[in-house]
Amino acid sequence: MIQATEHFALLRFALKWLMLAAVVGVLAGSASALFLWALDAATHYREAHRHIVWGLPLAGFAVGWVYLQVGHGVDAGNNLLIDEIHDPKKTVPLRMAPLILVSTVASHLFGASVGREGTAVQMGGSLADQLTHALKLDRDSRRIVLMAGIAAGFASVFGTPLAGAIFALEVLAIGRMRYDALWACTVAAVVGDQTTVLWGIQHTAYAAGAIPPLTVWSLGAAAVAGVVFGLVGRLFAQGSHSASSAMKQRIAYAPLRPFIGGTVIAAALWFLDAWRYAGLGIPVMVEAFAQPLPATDFLGKMVFTIASLGSGFKGGEVTPLFYIGATLGNALAPVLQQPFAWLAALGFVGVFAAAANTPLACTLMAIELFGGGMGVHALVACVMSYLVSGHSGIYKAQKAPHSKHGASPPAVDPY
Repeated sequence: MIQATEHFALLRFALKWLMLAAVVGVLAGSASALFLWALDAATHYREAHRHIVWGLPLAGFAVGWVYLQVGHGVDAGNNLLIDEIHDPKKTVPLRMAPLILVSTVASHLFGASVGREGTAVQMGGSLADQLTHALKLDRDSRRIVLMAGIAAGFASVFGTPLAGAIFALEVLAIGRMRYDALWACTVAAVVGDQTTVLWGIQHTAYAAGAIPPLTVWSLGAAAVAGVVFGLVGRLFAQGSHSASSAMKQRIAYAPLRPFIGGTVIAAALWFLDAWRYAGLGIPVMVEAFAQPLPATDFLGKMVFTIASLGSGFKGGEVTPLFYIGATLGNALAPVLQQPFAWLAALGFVGVFAAAANTPLACTLMAIELFGGGMGVHALVACVMSYLVSGHSGIYKAQKAPHSKHGASPPAVDPY
């Protein structure tokens, strides 16, 4: 009787989250499809009319002013979602979704160097959280709904459902994952990804080329590269936080921060002919898998992205981190005497693993994007980058209840 009751409870749990997570996936996937379509249109227009970059300061001021007027409570972005999962208090306002969508498209239209995962995750999380109020979900169920929204948003914007599901579990706290949300995150990630595909959205394909056999030399090269990726990821996270703090300390009126930062960025893009660092930079990432690139590309993208995010432009960090990692891996190829496309693939996921403290999600992403043969090398590179990146990252709300390598931060239960 007890076993039958337990099986019934498990079946009810599975069906409940199958239905709820599927709804979350459809909402997040549809929002990501609209966002990716708008982003593609904005990017093409900017590339065809590069003089529009001079509108970046005004666009930044406008976005800053709108957030100042109606963005209270949602301007924390991804960190708000993570905080609400740790300590649920109130439903994430629905206005987060349209605000971040419009502001991110504006950032890309006028040339800011920002990403897109932040937008998809925030749209997915805010749309998913509306189910909390409508269905009167309890505290624990709300946590799972928010995590499913993050999973669906991440999976749908990159076309990586495995990575999306695990990212939502792994990003909350270093060294701890909530497995009670695994089923919901899996369903939401798969449905979100497929919904975006059904809307006709196609994701960029990257070719890692010939993958070296598993040897002591190739594994050693992956480990050494991982250390470099970790240090660069740590530098990026610290630089972004420092730039943001410095702007807030020196410029009290929020809309002026992206106005001033946008002026500097626009001038640099125009007069330095630095167009390869504007927007997502996907063409450069594709080049990183096809031919050797200037060794300074990763540094240029880092500077422009830190300046953009630090000034207050909306978007995300992950795609710029892909760019930084791919070009850094490309640059390391002759040093480590390995194929540049293969090292670009390792860098693509390795720098992100360090900055977000998500080595498992990034390993799965490598497998989804580059094939199963990348698995072991990607795991080595991602784990090494994770270990050397410290106990902070791009998400300030991420908890660190455990040390990565011994005793360090106090063991505080993030849940």
